[in-house]
Amino acid sequence: MAGTMGICHRAHSSLCIRLLRAPQLHYSPVHRSQRLLIPGRCVGLNFCTVSMAQSEAVKEIVSDQTRVGWIGTGVMGQAMCGHILAAGFQVSVYNRTASKAQDLCSKGATMADSPLSVAQQSDVVFTIVGYPSDVREVMLGEKGILKGLRPGGIVVDMTTSQPSLARELSLAAKERSCESIDAPVSGGDKGAKSGTLAIMVGGEKNTFELLAPLFKCMGNATYMGPAGSGQSCKLANQVTIASTMIGLVEGMIYAQKAGLNVDTFLQAISGGAAGSKSLELYSGRIRNRDFDPGFYVNHFVKDLGIALEECRNMDLALPGLALAQQLYVSLKAHGEGALGTQALILALERLNNIKQ
Repeated sequence: MAGTMGICHRAHSSLCIRLLRAPQLHYSPVHRSQRLLIPGRCVGLNFCTVSMAQSEAVKEIVSDQTRVGWIGTGVMGQAMCGHILAAGFQVSVYNRTASKAQDLCSKGATMADSPLSVAQQSDVVFTIVGYPSDVREVMLGEKGILKGLRPGGIVVDMTTSQPSLARELSLAAKERSCESIDAPVSGGDKGAKSGTLAIMVGGEKNTFELLAPLFKCMGNATYMGPAGSGQSCKLANQVTIASTMIGLVEGMIYAQKAGLNVDTFLQAISGGAAGSKSLELYSGRIRNRDFDPGFYVNHFVKDLGIALEECRNMDLALPGLALAQQLYVSLKAHGEGALGTQALILALERLNNIKQ
């Protein structure tokens, strides 16, 4: 009898090991699943409990089926989320200042009281918040997304943040059988409103391809490589914009000092090699002294600071980036951090004691 029990015990242990190694089986006391109870002992326990939950991974993005969560409804996020709503997706939203999400709720979105609550209601969750510390809190905090997102869910961070943090979040998501994608954007408020943003994506390529219908609502997405690659691309984008903005405002100041009609000057150069998206988006605003934010100076200082930190880590010298960051920091010092990035002209005017 003892020998029979020994054989039975070994059989149960072997079966338990095979079940624990099987795909899509999770060792868990409770998880919206059936439970298989095997008599006898397994790994020192009185019984072996094996979760046999079916995989709930998102396999297709369909507007009347896929549930979307959105966290961050500021200047950019509100317009971007609005496009997803307009495409027919069921959307739940969260913003620290709830009033900023009311317009989306009037269009059919459901208000949630925390990132955790958004995640519990969603298959795919998008975030676009202010700073890396905000990203960390909404993703990993006590009421964060990864506390509530079911296995197989996807989180897409569209905040401009640190490549190292994007890689950390990707690993944290995988530990929970989820996927984390970094997908920062460029194009400002106009690109967000028109649905023409440039979206730079890092993470698993098959997840990027799966998300195509959602990205298409907001703009044009480009796959850059593994986790963190989207953030690295966005930082390179910000480096390019920073130097371009310096060139634009210096050219306008030079033209004014030389006695040219600045509007005619801008028209003359727009079709040549000096033409740029920055000229197209911001020259008119600068001429009209319209410094309302399409993208905040405060956030640009943050982005350029992250880029400088990455440069130090790579032993890379980019003096143009350092100069631009200092000029934008000077705007913050004058209490102008809540203005748009086109306010750079104020810093150059102060240096030269001139005004438009």
